[in-house]
Parts: sequence; structure tokens; C-alpha cells
Amino acid sequence: MFDYKSGLDFAKELDQKDKLAPYRNQFHIPKDQNGNDLIYLCGNSLGLQPKTTKAYVNQELEDWANLGVEGHTEARHPWLPYHEFLAESMAKVVGAKPIEVVVMNTLTANLHFMMVSFYQPTPKRYKILIEADAFPSDKYAVESQLRHHGYNDTDGVILWKAREGEELLRYEDLEAILEKHGNEIALIMIGGVNYYTGQYFDLKRITKIGHNSGCMVGFDCAHGAGNVQLNLHDSGADFAVWCTYKYLNSGPGSLAGAFVHERHAYNKNLNRFTGWWSHNKQTRFNMRDEFDQLPGAEGWQLSNPPILSMAAIRASLDLFNAVGFENLTEKSKKLTGYFEFLINELNNEHIKIITPKSSDERGCQLSIQVKNADKTLHQKLTESGVICDWREPDVIRCAPVPLYNSFEDVYKMVEILKAILNE
Repeated sequence: MFDYKSGLDFAKELDQKDKLAPYRNQFHIPKDQNGNDLIYLCGNSLGLQPKTTKAYVNQELEDWANLGVEGHTEARHPWLPYHEFLAESMAKVVGAKPIEVVVMNTLTANLHFMMVSFYQPTPKRYKILIEADAFPSDKYAVESQLRHHGYNDTDGVILWKAREGEELLRYEDLEAILEKHGNEIALIMIGGVNYYTGQYFDLKRITKIGHNSGCMVGFDCAHGAGNVQLNLHDSGADFAVWCTYKYLNSGPGSLAGAFVHERHAYNKNLNRFTGWWSHNKQTRFNMRDEFDQLPGAEGWQLSNPPILSMAAIRASLDLFNAVGFENLTEKSKKLTGYFEFLINELNNEHIKIITPKSSDERGCQLSIQVKNADKTLHQKLTESGVICDWREPDVIRCAPVPLYNSFEDVYKMVEILKAILNE
């Protein structure tokens, strides 16, 4: 526990002692019309651009201009193996082995590709369990998989729900669902960090619950990758997917990541969609050979990847390497705890934090629930220079990202919020 105090001087003192504070200068901070930094607390939706990104992307543009097709082998960072340059760094971020991780496609596409392999329904075991308030794209994806396999997309989805009057999910309720329906469930697919409440789930515990009932288990870690220590390998999960444009700061719509546990690495009998980039690298360009599956997560690739997007990811991952993920999460807990302290100090009946109080059960996002919400409070925050986001029906999501947000950012945001609430 940290001993927090009120007042701007304390916020500035925390920033002066923060060894990660200089990294803020390595990001482009959006500004208002007067050239002042906006208070950007929206990294849970789109991360800010590292200042090095332009140089990384420009290098590939220059190599393309100067080398043409020869850039695949002769570029400064050759394009043919480019995804390999990301594997080790990305594996560190999500707590995996390099063989278990690949950067490819986009988030929901990767979810579908994983379900091709890990959702194998039978007439008796075909249902999919998700959290009741899963991100809509996850819900749509699993429903479409059920329809694709000829099952009813209503009966086939089992929801892990919060109890009446509560926002957070309880593991004993999940266990009860599995005790009752475990032999009907083929796949458990949970958001690693819930987009709405910010609840960070115990991936290892969920995986064990699922595996004990004979279910495959996967996670959508869009709100976890780059935010919390996912420890995907140790979780034992069969698969996971995530995007890179939130906490991994790779730009809007950038490529996503996928994890496939090491125990599946050499299983060529797993059903999957394939393409030439999942074929043996040594014979890939022989063109007429029979398909020869690559081991590990690379074996789920289909096409040669977009290099410009990967260059932006490499720029961001190099920053993560420089910072060290343990240092990042240490600051995150302190910064988010300070934010929580200041919100609670307001003692205002019109708002409450619905994100878990324990720092081990959340990342840097705090979800502020607004009583009798009509989005007015969020609009006033935006007009006052605070960039956060609104999620229906009644939540303002704020994410003080430790790579580029300061304690003073958080202090100023809460002062602005206080002034609006007291109007």
C-alpha cells in the first residue's frame, strides 16, 4: 500500500521521484488549440504514438523505395522474417515463450482462427461460455461460430453473469456453471480484462476450472496486453488473442497478436485454416510442395504480413524492452492507486468506481459509474481537456497509462471532475 496525500505538490513530488517519468517525452501528447497538453487518459482505447514510430516506418518506406522487391531479403530489417523480430519482445509482454506467440491479422480475425482449432463441437458438447458483458465483437464472433457449425446461437451461449446488484464476476459462480453444464461446454472464451468494469481475471484459475471439465479455454487479452502481467504460458490457457493499438501503442487498426500454448506447438492434427506463411520456411518458395506445417504459433499464419504496421509495433516494443514490464506494472499500481485515492476523496454520491479495489485484480483502467447518467459529465470533461471515453449505459473509463501519464495528469483530471460535479 502507498501512503497518498492530497494537493498538487504531492503529485509533483511523485513525478519527481518517478524513474519512468522521462518516457513521457518519448510520446506525442495531443494538445488543445492553445498548444497545451491535453490530459490523455484513453490509452485503453488508442495508445499514443511513440516519437520513434515515424523513423521506424520511414526506414521501411525508404527500403521499399530504394530496393523494391529486394527489400524482402536486403532491407535493413528484411521483410521475409520481419515477424520474427517481434516474437521475443511480445512474448515478454504477455508472459509467454517466443514459440507460443505470433503477430498477425487483426483481433477478431485471430479469434476466429483460434476457434477453428480450439472450438471443436460435438452434438453433446457444443456450447461456448463467455462473460455476460463481454466485448460485443467477442459475442458476435462466438455466436457466428455456433451458427457456422449448425447450432443455435442463443441456446449455444452460456453467460457467466454478475449477481444482482453487483458489477464484478465471482469465480464460485463460474464453478457452479461448470458443475451444472461442464459436459455441454466445448469452449470457455473470456476477456482477460473486462472492457467495461476493468476487472482483471485470474487466467490460471479459469483455465483450471475449464480444463477440469474437459473444456478448451481461451482469452481475449485486448485490454490486458501491455497493461497487466498476463503470464499466458503459466496460465495453461490453450490460446489467447489481443490487439496492439491500445496499451501497445502501435496505431489505429494495427496488427494483433496470438498465443498458442507450447503443448499444442507440434500437433499437426489440430484443425486449422492454413496459408503459405504457415508452411515450412525452408521450402515455402518451392511453390509446388505439399503443405508442411510450421511448429508453434507461427503455424497459424496465413499471409505475408504488412510490414509498415509491424514497424510501428517494433517501435513500441523496443520501448517496452527499455522500460521493463515489472517496472511498468509497479508504476501502474502506484499511479492507478493514486487516481483511486483522489476519486474517493471527492466523496461524491453521483459517481463510484466499479473496478476492483485490489491492484492484483485490475490494470490501469478505472471505470467510473455515473448515477442517472446521460453522458453530460463525460462531455464536460472532454470540453475541459480531459480525453477519456464513455461506455453505455453509465460508465466513464479512464486509463492513466504508466508509460506516458503523470501523477500530475491524474491530479488535474480529478480537480476538473470535482469542479464539474460541484457546478
